[in-house]
Amino acid sequence: MDAIPEPRITLPATRAQHATELPAIGQGTWYMGEGLAPRRDEIRALQQGLELGLRVIDTAEMYADGGAEEVVGEALKDRREQAFLVSKVYPWNAGRDSAIKACERSLQRLNTDYLDLYLLHWPGSIPLEETLEAFERLQADGKIKRFGVSNCDIHEMQALTHIHDGEQCAVNQVLYHLGSRGIEHTLLPWQRRQGMPTMAYCPLAQGGRLRRELFAHPELQAIAAELDATVAQLLLAWAIRPVNGKRDLIAIPKAVQPEHVQQNAEALDIRLDETLLARLDAAFPAPGRKTPLDIV
Repeated sequence: MDAIPEPRITLPATRAQHATELPAIGQGTWYMGEGLAPRRDEIRALQQGLELGLRVIDTAEMYADGGAEEVVGEALKDRREQAFLVSKVYPWNAGRDSAIKACERSLQRLNTDYLDLYLLHWPGSIPLEETLEAFERLQADGKIKRFGVSNCDIHEMQALTHIHDGEQCAVNQVLYHLGSRGIEHTLLPWQRRQGMPTMAYCPLAQGGRLRRELFAHPELQAIAAELDATVAQLLLAWAIRPVNGKRDLIAIPKAVQPEHVQQNAEALDIRLDETLLARLDAAFPAPGRKTPLDIV
């Protein structure tokens, strides 16, 4: 396997898996498989990302009703071992037995025998105890390597720690970008105390109301120009910046155009000094109080 590009993060060891290093930028697939771009372009983009070292590929049974998983499965033909593959289960499919069946359907669409990480897409009415029981069975059967959650706020994460094997949760995937910093007040510090990495979806504000404001903001455009980078690259570099000398966040932007995939990979090389970070904080300050979890 090719060397993992810098910067990287470490997923801690679990009872079932050794610690593993991953690049701090991966690849999202939301809206793939919906005909918004030619299928061959989506497949090529994911393969290009793998060749550039962006080996984390995130998908879900929700995306295009499984269509995105099928695109990923085609992209990974004869190169499955290059990828760290993540998928997610609908909350209404996350029961003791239904999660097993949902995972098996995802595996079939992805044309693989296992997932590296399987997430509950968002909390629902099925008790977390049931979902974790199903995840443990999937793990015991070798169908998933790790499990985690998505779109969970602090109270749900705290509740998770009181459930049997809840401490085995590998990540929480949440919305996070410069214009949506709510998790920095309570959730992100809590996860860092637990040693739990974060996956950031929509790191470029995809699908959010702030995207236009971010990309047109004069200060962001000025800083990007000083770095000889794009605003998108600046946003990615900010999202994966080290905190207290440590990186523990993976950003998963979606890209189809070759130049965007290349730019995402090149964002791994951008370093933001304290002066630039202070300017970004001034333009888009962190919240001073707990805010509702941002979800799109």
